[in-house]
Amino acid sequence: MVKRAVAIAAVALIPSLAIAGGAGAAGGHSQTATASCSIASLPLVQAGTLTIGTDNPAFPPWFGGGEHSKPWKFNDPATGKGYESAVAYAIARRIGFARNQVKWVVVPFATSFAPGKKKFDILLNQVSFSPQRAKNVNFSHSYYDVNQAVVTLKGKPISSVKTIAGLKPFKLGAPIGTTSFEVITKRVKPDQQAAVFDTLNDGVNALRNGTIDGLVVDLPTGFFVTAAQIKNSKIVGQFPAVGAGEHFGVVSGKGNPVTACVNQALVKLRADGTLRRLERTWLGAGAGAPFLK
Repeated sequence: MVKRAVAIAAVALIPSLAIAGGAGAAGGHSQTATASCSIASLPLVQAGTLTIGTDNPAFPPWFGGGEHSKPWKFNDPATGKGYESAVAYAIARRIGFARNQVKWVVVPFATSFAPGKKKFDILLNQVSFSPQRAKNVNFSHSYYDVNQAVVTLKGKPISSVKTIAGLKPFKLGAPIGTTSFEVITKRVKPDQQAAVFDTLNDGVNALRNGTIDGLVVDLPTGFFVTAAQIKNSKIVGQFPAVGAGEHFGVVSGKGNPVTACVNQALVKLRADGTLRRLERTWLGAGAGAPFLK
């Protein structure tokens, strides 16, 4: 999965590419919402404050608004702009925290789901749920179901396609054993045999040299490919989710009851359309990734 815009992004994004699907919006692996969620009852890192972790630099489309304070580079998570920042503040509000009761701290991606005591109450950093990671930390229900996307070079005929059916004439490829490859064979069903690659880099090179017309990857990886790996590339579009699949969860320390409160908030944010609205605002057409019809 992409750590967003530069090479450092690879640390966060590529791991999620290899992880098989999670439990979807309901997230059967996570804690249920039964605990008391009064601020006074929660075991917070800092009393009266919700401490939220993410990596630094904080890249778009997950964070936006530019640099405002140290130590944040590229974007300050406290702006509330970008998908993860906006979701974090929406969760905080639902639990009962005012904006000035939220504090952001730097947590490197690779350490966010490691075992041990945490310096954050919750963390949003494109961390995909996996059973192995869940042995060390709590995962909330899904706050983003990771969609698959098609990446191509600007100017190619495929670059103007707007529907799944419109992809059928083109040569598509994806890494072996991934849900990306399944999308090609089961949803697109192209006229040409799909190319399969041993690694993501092999697929990127094939797209770069014109061996394939489009590379299918998860959307966060698509952002990384277009931002940092291939010049003059673009995301053709993303596939709407079907059923359960890979997803990002809010991370908390193992056994922390705040996860139940986060789940309560996410259920409400999904039900009232807030998550969908924020996704379309920050990860949809506005982020250069329209939905394929």
